[in-house]
Parts: sequence; structure tokens; C-alpha cells
Amino acid sequence: MKSTTFRSVLLLLMGTAHTAFAQEKPSDLVRFSNPATMSQPTAYSHIAEVRGGRMIFLSGQVSQDTKGNVIGKGDIRAQTRQVYANLKAALEAVGADWSNVVKMTTYLTDAANIAPFREVREEVLANVKPRPASTAVVVSKLFGEEWLLEIEAVAVVPDKPQKTKKK
Repeated sequence: MKSTTFRSVLLLLMGTAHTAFAQEKPSDLVRFSNPATMSQPTAYSHIAEVRGGRMIFLSGQVSQDTKGNVIGKGDIRAQTRQVYANLKAALEAVGADWSNVVKMTTYLTDAANIAPFREVREEVLANVKPRPASTAVVVSKLFGEEWLLEIEAVAVVPDKPQKTKKK
């Protein structure tokens, strides 16, 4: 086979692989489920089974703006909105969105804040179906005295196609 023909076939195959990658959806990478043998939650999934893609681990986010200022001192709703804004910014930085999140862990300093936290979570994740696996934990305190909550997340995004070197 001539070198030119080989390169043409190779480029055609690479284009096909790239097209397949571009069509891959989060639902192809992760299967969410709630077995019939368990309770049937509405705000989260019991199981997130990763079937492919890149796993992205987001550090716990707190209610800080880009300059490190605490947003919403003493206000769980304002802090929750800022935490979700920070998580969204982190997701966007890796080419992801809420549909790519497979697991979230929320740390609250006061169990009484669970209802207002859930209200804001519902606003933010209203269009996300199915919901990621989720855990909420009440802790005695967080690293910063003014923080009322911290949320960490795991997301799965399609593998990036390998870039080829030009000769």
C-alpha cells in the first residue's frame, strides 16, 4: 500500500474515532440505578456505575469567592449557592457539567441546615436526571469557622482523543 493511501485511510479512521467520541454522552459512561430491593429516592441515586471515561475528583468546595472571601456568613442558602457556583466553575474547567457528576458528598456543620440546603440543591439540580449518588454528613466543624457546608464531587467525562503529531 502506498504511503499516501495509508495516511488517507489512517486519517479517515481517526476522523471516525473522533466522531464516535464526540457523540458519546454521559449516559453512555455511567449507569445510575436504584434497585427495587432498596428505598426509591428522588433527590439522588443509590448507585453510580462507571463504565468508561475520565474520572474527575473535585476537592471540597466552600462558600468562597475568587479572592477567598467568605460569601453568606451565617446564611446556609447563600453559602450553598456559592458552593454550587464553585463546583460548576470547577466542572466547566474540565469540560464537564452537572450531568457528568456521579457522586457528591456534603458536609454540614448543623443538621438543622439540611432542609434549606436541599431547597437550594433542588434549584441547582432541577434538570439533572438521573441524580448522582449522594451522601450528607454532619460534622462538628469545618476548617474555616464561618463555613456552614462543604461539598466534594466526582465526575466522569468522555476520554479525550489522543492528539497526533504532524510530520
